[in-house]
Amino acid sequence: MAIPITVLDCDLLLYGRGHRTLDRFKLDDVTDEYLMSVYGFPRQFIYYLVELLGASLSRPTQRSRAISPETQILAALGFYTSGSFQTRMGDAIGISQASMSRCVANVTEALVERASQFIRFPADETSMQALKNEFYGLAGMPGVIGLVDCIHVAIKAPNAEDLSYVNRKGLHSLNCLMVCDIRGALMTVETNWPGSLQDYAVLQQSSLSTQFEAGMHKESWLLGDTSFLLRTWLMTPLHIPETPAEYRYNRALSATHNVIEKTFRTLCSRFRCLDSSKGALQYSPEKSSHIILACCVLHNISLEHGMDVWSSPMTGPMEQPPEEEYEHMESLDLDADRVRQELILTHFS
Repeated sequence: MAIPITVLDCDLLLYGRGHRTLDRFKLDDVTDEYLMSVYGFPRQFIYYLVELLGASLSRPTQRSRAISPETQILAALGFYTSGSFQTRMGDAIGISQASMSRCVANVTEALVERASQFIRFPADETSMQALKNEFYGLAGMPGVIGLVDCIHVAIKAPNAEDLSYVNRKGLHSLNCLMVCDIRGALMTVETNWPGSLQDYAVLQQSSLSTQFEAGMHKESWLLGDTSFLLRTWLMTPLHIPETPAEYRYNRALSATHNVIEKTFRTLCSRFRCLDSSKGALQYSPEKSSHIILACCVLHNISLEHGMDVWSSPMTGPMEQPPEEEYEHMESLDLDADRVRQELILTHFS
C-alpha cells in the first residue's frame, strides 16, 4: 500500500497567518535530563527565554502556520551548544535543517537586540565598590572593576581577497574583546573585530577604551595580560619583575586575571559553536559576530538565574601566545607606569 508523504514548506513552518503554530515538540513531554543533555539548559530557563523572546519570534505574515517560539528557541539552543545543524536535532523537534537555520537567525537577532539589557557595567557607585571589594578579596588587587582579554572565534573565509580576518595562525577569525567580573559575568562584549588585529590594537580602537580614556571610571582599573599596553586605567604584568614586591604584584594580577581565562573556557565548553578546535562558524563575519554576542547574552542570563556556569566540562588550559611576541608591549606611558609603581609600593611592598 502506498504511504502518503507530506512535503512541508520551511517558510510556511516558520511564519504563519493568524499566529497559528506548528508544535511537534512539547517541553512537558521530555525529562529535565534530556533537555540538559541535548539543549544545555533546564526547563525553567527555556520557559524564561520563551517569555523574554516570544513577542519577537511571533511575527505575523501571509503564511498559514508558524513554528512556535518555544521550538525556535530549542532549535537555536541546540545549534549554540552543539555547533551544527545535525539532522537528529531537527528531527527531535520536527523541523528540517533549513528551518533550523532560520530559527537560529531569528533567535540570534532577538538576543542581540537585548544585549544591552544583560551585558553592562554597574551603573552606581555602590555596585562598583562591591566589584572592587570582591576582586580585592580574591588575590589582594585593589581598585579592580573588571578583567579584560580577547578570544578568537574561527569563521569561514569571507572571500579570497580579504586578509583582514586572517589571524597569526593563518586561520580566519573574529577577535572578540570582553570584560568580566569575578563571577564570570560579562560587562563588555565587542565581537566585530577582524582576526588580523592584535589584542592591544582591538582595545585601542574599542568603545571600551574610549569610555575609560574619557574618565568614565575614575580611580578604578581593569586588569589585562601581556598582550595589552599599560594604561592609567589598565594594569598589566611587569615583563621582568625584579623586587619581591613586583613578583607579588605579578602573582596577584595573574591569579585575578585567571577568572576571565576560565570564563572563556566555559563559554567554549557550553557553546560549542564558539570552540574553534571543533570547527569554524559557517557564516559571514557580521552573522558570526551576532551569534557570538547571542551566546554571551545567554551566558549572562544563566548567571542571573543562578546557574553554575563553571559546571560545564572544561577543556584544558587555553593556548597562550609565545611570550616573545609581546616583548614590545612594555609601557611607553609614563603616567601609567607611575600609577603601577605607586600601586606596587602601596599594596605589595
